[in-house]
Amino acid sequence: MEKGSYIYCIIGANGGKKFTPLDGKYLTRFTLPGIGGGSDQIYSISYRDIAAVISASPVMRYPISRENTIAHQKVLEELMEEFTVLPVKFGTVASSKDGVCAADRIRGEVLKVRYGEFKELLVKMDNKIELGLKAIWTDMKTIFQEIVDENREIRKLRQKLFSKPVTQPFGEKATLGEMVIHALERKKSKEERDILNVLKDNYIDKRINKVFGDKMITNLAFLVERSKVEEFDRLVDKLDTTYDGRIKFKYVGPVPPINFVELVIFLKE
Repeated sequence: MEKGSYIYCIIGANGGKKFTPLDGKYLTRFTLPGIGGGSDQIYSISYRDIAAVISASPVMRYPISRENTIAHQKVLEELMEEFTVLPVKFGTVASSKDGVCAADRIRGEVLKVRYGEFKELLVKMDNKIELGLKAIWTDMKTIFQEIVDENREIRKLRQKLFSKPVTQPFGEKATLGEMVIHALERKKSKEERDILNVLKDNYIDKRINKVFGDKMITNLAFLVERSKVEEFDRLVDKLDTTYDGRIKFKYVGPVPPINFVELVIFLKE
């Protein structure tokens, strides 16, 4: 199979650096293999003062499996301990062409051509990390009861249906179901606003990601200055105390800013 180079990210760096336990200057704890579970060494190739972090790879489409995505993510997480990291989209592989190896193509066709763009992003993302926060209701029975208590029209229709025989028309049941769904979404939006209001002065940017199921209220990603991480931690603890078990918070980070930067790199075939 044709050999190429897998691209993990762009960093600010001078000169090619090998990220191994033997390198005393850079990432001495970097012991992870490259993607694919092989023994390919992870290293950087540079143009001026920026670099691409890569490893040898077959020219192939990587399945979006747990093993592969974790391998990609772990490389970024170790790099971010010492560098500003611009994540590259998962599965990006460069091939050789016309006698030019993949690594040299990345230097000439990516780093050199997009130097200004990458430098600007590196300045923008310097000393910033991503924090993730999911909020999940712990007891949906209580939440649905709150919806009934808070919505007069839902309460009236529900009481009307309870007073009818089991063979009542399906239409009114469907109407009640739709009303509850809309009320649930409004309740989620309000809870989300309340959570964001507590955190509002301690992040630079945010992303509101897709939620899954009735229980998940919100799925947030925040871009945060490293100097404010401790305060952000304190505010998440405050949220946990305020909601006192009514809402479970899943707090993740620091992680690379994948929700805010995901470089798409194409090399012409």
